[in-house]
Amino acid sequence: MALVDTIIEDDRWEEIDLPAIAEIAAERVLALLDMEGEGFLVSVLGCDDARIAVLNADFRGKPQPTNVLSWPSEERGAEEDGGTPDRPTPGDEDDPEELGDIAIAWETCGREASEQGIPLKDHVTHLVIHGILHLLGYDHVREADAALMEGLEVRILATMGISDPYA
Repeated sequence: MALVDTIIEDDRWEEIDLPAIAEIAAERVLALLDMEGEGFLVSVLGCDDARIAVLNADFRGKPQPTNVLSWPSEERGAEEDGGTPDRPTPGDEDDPEELGDIAIAWETCGREASEQGIPLKDHVTHLVIHGILHLLGYDHVREADAALMEGLEVRILATMGISDPYA
């Protein structure tokens, strides 16, 4: 299992147990990619829309809330569209390889889940998986990259009994 450091800035995240969601999501992503073990670290920040809007402005020049942001510890993306990103080398339990950081916003996630008619926990699970895949170099800017990333998300979510969010 990956090591996940979850920081809760908004107590509402405790309602759905964000730390447990993040742990399970990381475990499932790494298992599907044959990267199991405790050699990886992911940090997750459970915040509100105000905080994520500041982060979005600071790092992306977009001063508005978004659902999830991710900051990979290094660039791992594939050069060719639809290619597999570079795999990080695992550390060990005492010195894991840091994959990067994810921030997720309570109000935006809640609103999106409500609009889509899906359980908040399922939507947040999808977004955490999405963020972890970004940390691992997957992206959705180019068409074949998007197909690869979305396919992985759907496969991982299916192992958790969560419906295809793209259907």
